[in-house]
Amino acid sequence: MRTNPVKEKLQRGEAAFGTMVFELVAPGLPAILSAAGAEYALYDMEHSGISVEEMKRQFAYARGLDLVPIVRPPGKQYQFAARLLDLGAMGLMFPMVESAEEAAELVSWTRYPPKGVRGAMFGGAHDDYAAGDIAEKMRVAEDRTIVLAMIETEKGVANVDEILAVDGVHGAHLGQFDLSLSMGIPGQTDHARIEAAVDALLAACKRHGKFAACMAPTVEIGRHWMSKGFRMVSYSYDIGLLAGGLSEGLRHLRTASGD
Repeated sequence: MRTNPVKEKLQRGEAAFGTMVFELVAPGLPAILSAAGAEYALYDMEHSGISVEEMKRQFAYARGLDLVPIVRPPGKQYQFAARLLDLGAMGLMFPMVESAEEAAELVSWTRYPPKGVRGAMFGGAHDDYAAGDIAEKMRVAEDRTIVLAMIETEKGVANVDEILAVDGVHGAHLGQFDLSLSMGIPGQTDHARIEAAVDALLAACKRHGKFAACMAPTVEIGRHWMSKGFRMVSYSYDIGLLAGGLSEGLRHLRTASGD
């Protein structure tokens, strides 16, 4: 079974970089991202049309690459968490986590009994269809899985300290856009209230020895948040990268042509 070098780096206090995927789930995508230097791909199933079947294919395409697949499930239900882990996800990012009790339940879905409630399925996709000692497979599966709690509501910010105190929650992922909606300041992600929430999230991560994660839509924003303490940084997302790169190139070509 593959180990998770991204989780290992983050737990050593190092930084890890990747991107988010919403739309362009082609067979070559994991290889393209890996060749570009991404250490992980964070696939979004909450706001996209990406299916469980497509995720199984993406996990297979990533096998053998230095790319760690992480998924935001379509919802906070056991069936999604357990199935995605069985298919090969090496991390789960749960949306809108708002309490320690909720966080503890989410963690339990990622762990086998007696530490959790994850059902047993071995000799399948997540353990590379191989034979082997079941107890060792359980150990590797739990050691490699990243559990991220998204902090993206005012209630989540208020309870971020107790959420990050939960054993098995490895990090907090800032959800700045949903947080701005929750605060009644839609889209104002540079607002002082958002900055205060970021500070609270970072302080809780430091207090409990967890890492802070974010999606940086620009290099400048990414550098700013890294200077504050974020160590797991997704640079933009597939739609934005394609549209932004194409728009910039066409703008220069049109300027050169005189149009």
